[in-house]
Amino acid sequence: MNTLFKQLAALCVACLTLNAVAQAEELKVMTSGGFTAAYKLLGPQYAASSGDTLETILGPSMGKAPEAIPNRLARGEHADVVIMVGYALDELIKQGKVDPASRVELADSRIGMVVKQGADKPLIDTDAQLRDVLLKATSVAYSDSASGVYIQNELFKKLGIEQQVGPKGKMIERTPVASAVARGDYQVGFQQVAELLPVPGVIFVGKIPESVQSVTRFAAGIASNAQHPQQARALLNYLSSAKVQAQVQSTGLDSVPH
Repeated sequence: MNTLFKQLAALCVACLTLNAVAQAEELKVMTSGGFTAAYKLLGPQYAASSGDTLETILGPSMGKAPEAIPNRLARGEHADVVIMVGYALDELIKQGKVDPASRVELADSRIGMVVKQGADKPLIDTDAQLRDVLLKATSVAYSDSASGVYIQNELFKKLGIEQQVGPKGKMIERTPVASAVARGDYQVGFQQVAELLPVPGVIFVGKIPESVQSVTRFAAGIASNAQHPQQARALLNYLSSAKVQAQVQSTGLDSVPH
C-alpha cells in the first residue's frame, strides 16, 4: 500500500510538471530604448519564475527606421507585448494595433547628456550653463526617438539658441547616441538617461535642468495580434509591480504611482 501511494504521488508530480511545461510559452516582446535596460534586468527574472521564454525585439518608439515598433507592426510583424513611449503607444491603440484595456504605465524617463571619456565634464545644472555648453559645442547629437524630437523642436527654442545650435545638431538613427559620442563623432550627446548609462566610453554629465526637462512616460500593452495574451498580461503585471521598482530606478528611470 505504501509503495502504491508513493507511485501515485510520483505520477501526480510528473503530471503537474508536464502541465507546467505545456503551459509555458514564448512571448515576443517589442521594446524601445528608454525601458530596455530595466527590461533586460527584469525579463530574465520573470522568465525564471514563470517558465515562459522571452524573445526580445528592439526598436525605437517612432521614426522612419524600419526597426521602429510602429513600422514593424504596420508590416504585420507579430508581438505579444509592446513597451514604448506612452503617447506613441496611444497612437497604436487608436490604430487598433494594441488592446486599450491592456495599457499599463511603467516608468518616467528624463533626458541626460554625455561627453566622450577623457573630456572635461561641463556643468549643466542651470539653463544658463546648458546654453553655454551648447553654444560652445562643435557638434551635438540626439536620438531619433522622443528625447531627440523634443531637443530639436523645443529645447533649442526654449534656450533661445535655435539658430546657432540647430545647424550643428544631428538626429542619430538606429545607433545609441552615447556610442556616437564615444567614437568621437560628436562632442556632446543627449538621450534618455537610461539609454546613456549602459554605454562605455563616455562620461555621464547629468540630467538637463528640470526647468527645460521633458519627462517621457513609458508604457506597455498587449498587441492585438498577440498569440499569448494571458501570459502577456502576467508579464505586464510583473514589470509594473511595486516589488521591482528599486531595480527600475537603478537603471536611471523614475517610478510612477499606480
